[in-house]
Amino acid sequence: CNHSSIPSLFSAVVALQPHKPALIDEATGEVWSFKDLQERSHAVAHWALQQGLVEGDVVALYLGSCPMLVSLWLGLAMVGVEAALINHNLRQSSLLHCVAVAQPRAMVYGAELTRAVLEVKASLEPSMGLFCTGLQEDQRARSSLGADHLDPMLACSPTAAPPYTLCKGFNDRLFLIYTSGTTGMPKAAIVVHSRYYRIAAFGFHSFGLRGDDVIYNCLPLYHSAGRHGALSRSNSTKQSSVLSCLKYAIQYIGEICRYLLAQEVRPSEAKHQVRVAIGNGLRPTVWEKFVKRFRIRRVGEFYGATECNCSLINIDGKVGACGFSSRILPNFYPIRLVRVQEDSMELIRNAQGLCVRCTPGEPGVLVGRIDQTDPLRRFDGYVDSESTAHKIAHSVFTAGDSAYVSGDMLVMDELGYMYFTDRGGDTFRWRGENVSATELEGVLSGLLGQVGVAVYGVAVPGVEGKAGMAAIADADRQVDVGNFLRAAEKALPSYALPVFLRLTSTLDTTGTFKILKMRLRQEGFDPGLSTDPIFYLNSRAGCYEALSPRRYCDITAGRERL
Repeated sequence: CNHSSIPSLFSAVVALQPHKPALIDEATGEVWSFKDLQERSHAVAHWALQQGLVEGDVVALYLGSCPMLVSLWLGLAMVGVEAALINHNLRQSSLLHCVAVAQPRAMVYGAELTRAVLEVKASLEPSMGLFCTGLQEDQRARSSLGADHLDPMLACSPTAAPPYTLCKGFNDRLFLIYTSGTTGMPKAAIVVHSRYYRIAAFGFHSFGLRGDDVIYNCLPLYHSAGRHGALSRSNSTKQSSVLSCLKYAIQYIGEICRYLLAQEVRPSEAKHQVRVAIGNGLRPTVWEKFVKRFRIRRVGEFYGATECNCSLINIDGKVGACGFSSRILPNFYPIRLVRVQEDSMELIRNAQGLCVRCTPGEPGVLVGRIDQTDPLRRFDGYVDSESTAHKIAHSVFTAGDSAYVSGDMLVMDELGYMYFTDRGGDTFRWRGENVSATELEGVLSGLLGQVGVAVYGVAVPGVEGKAGMAAIADADRQVDVGNFLRAAEKALPSYALPVFLRLTSTLDTTGTFKILKMRLRQEGFDPGLSTDPIFYLNSRAGCYEALSPRRYCDITAGRERL
């Protein structure tokens, strides 16, 4: 057996600093030292063995972000059991899908989610054990689920290391994390021990973090950004993590920075000791404003996904860049931007059947060569083999090779800096020009004072390409479409002006603030499918006009030209 694993590395950290705070829950005031976390994880490991769980079994964890969640997955990992980390915001069909994909032998759920579990109880596997954690006022609800109360069971479990030798090695499965589901149902991505450690080590050494740093984490622990970013460093690099003290390091998702900029200026926002902000998705239009206003000395921007093998890191703070890839030594880290068909995202190939490399300034999809013997280049895929196969292409760099296809569009400059442009499918073509939804969202949001904006292309019968549509979060009905058009005309080329506007109270987002566009795309610009005000750009009159059902019929029938 190979004993290099996250639990063994964690034990080594505990031995060096048992009484140092490992987790600080700002919401409750709880502080767990590394020794506390180890003992509570040991209790979980003993409980798992008592339940008859064995290496390779899966336990679904369906609860909010709290120290208990950390001790659960870490304790399960000590005996080779894999946690499936389910988004606690999911309900009904989405929740059932995530449970079914993982095929867990047991589920641990938070008491606050009892009603959500009751809603799907009839569709759960009868053999799956249910365990509740946390305070629960409605004991009848738990009884009707047939669930056991986990907390008393853990309180009676030994806190010493279990008499168990872990057989899993560094490249074996640690836990399952679900993708955000922005383009469909979430997929359960496999995270192995080596990947978890690599993310921790890269972040620590690349962004100048120190062993005495405290990382403020406001991201959910079911997501890779919150779990990998802050907690992996706590578990393997001697740092503390604050859940839910702005001191030394903070972690962000790009939209968080926009939310902060949209707030009124407060004197307290300058009273902090934050040295570095680490995250991904910080838009170029927000970057410099955010750094200047909040006095952030260093931004550690990166690109990556839970499952990808082509992560990027911006180590020198190049504004707007999500990473760097050497143009002098391109094979040192074999990633590449390759050309794709604009609409289908199909890879374009040359006469030899290989993918075509993009030139500097030319957008392309990011791919990474797969080498399962190399921790940096392996692709562990998803629980669902069909989803895994869909993300792999062959004969990309050389004949017969395999590569992970990210589905994300980036562009590289002459020096090798990489810039994110769009998720696959978000770029659309209008008036013979490519329009980047992500870039357009950044510009429009800035014009409107950093409000939320979702941009997407909608098909118009008889018209080539897709017309741009912008859904604007306008809960207070303050957007003046006339003023908006005048400002947009100054900032954008004519082909990028949104043809349709939708003023909505809120935008649907994932738990990590990624905007969900599926419903918006499905409803399109049909005023009959929504109660939101919709406007269209009357190019002859030079203004936005309300889109009535009659005018909608004129446009779709070709009587009103856009």
